[in-house]
Amino acid sequence: MNLPSNPTALHTSALSSLPLLARGKVRDNYAVGTDRILMVASDRISAFDVIMGEPIPGKGELLTQMALFWFDKLGHLCPNHLTGEAPESVVSPAEAAQVRGRSMLVQRLQPIPVEAVVRGYLAGSGWKEYQESQSVCGVPLPAGLTNAAKLPSPIYTPAAKAAVGEHDENITFERTVEMIGPELAAKIRDVSIAIYQAAADIARTKGMIIADTKFEFGLDPQGRLVLMDEVLTPDSSRYWPVEGYAEALAKGENPPSYDKQFLRDWLEQAKVNGKPWDKTAPAPRLPQEVIEKTAAKYREALQRLTG
Repeated sequence: MNLPSNPTALHTSALSSLPLLARGKVRDNYAVGTDRILMVASDRISAFDVIMGEPIPGKGELLTQMALFWFDKLGHLCPNHLTGEAPESVVSPAEAAQVRGRSMLVQRLQPIPVEAVVRGYLAGSGWKEYQESQSVCGVPLPAGLTNAAKLPSPIYTPAAKAAVGEHDENITFERTVEMIGPELAAKIRDVSIAIYQAAADIARTKGMIIADTKFEFGLDPQGRLVLMDEVLTPDSSRYWPVEGYAEALAKGENPPSYDKQFLRDWLEQAKVNGKPWDKTAPAPRLPQEVIEKTAAKYREALQRLTG
């Protein structure tokens, strides 16, 4: 798989040949008729639910190539939203450069308002919650686990999708049953765990651990469950290299990661007008070193996975 080569960063796409549906933290979605969507992955990056002012060059292409890699590997477990058509075919020739390599032309689905989160390891907010309650999102766990510990088996800890700029809210499985019904709730849980386990096995052969991830699903016109949005990218998953994991575990530290942790760590100590940043917009201006190191993390993740 070729690594992105375009040095020009795209913070925000501007297509006039298609109507804009929505801009998310990373993706700009355009309507293609009534049954398809052109998803353009920009080079925007967000942390603590705030979009940074500076883009990460090549990030949108990396995310798209990684998602396509996983859609190809996991198609036997759940249908996905790809149409198989070239994104450039639905925009004007002058706009093709904006979409090439960073876009997916997908089915328009009825989105399900549940983020399907699967955790195979104790990390992040899960570790914080475990220390307080010995459980994560209502799922009880054994005593004596440490930060970054592998769980006895992967757990499903859904979240309710929030509007852009708001925090997704962790919810119990029982709450998802109330929201979408028992049959669909159970199917999303079971499919999500199966996808996570299959992906974790593949990643392990590449020297990578997928600590946790989140999936999004929709229903097609026939009512079938379809995997949508992105899948198993460093934006939606916590990736750790196998080397260094045992050492970090022994120390009770966070293992080095391929996600946005480098950016988050920098933001934690960043100052705005002499005071620590309060994690609300606008974000502090990112120094070139942070931009370059973040871009390198994304590149390395794709290289290890597909190389």
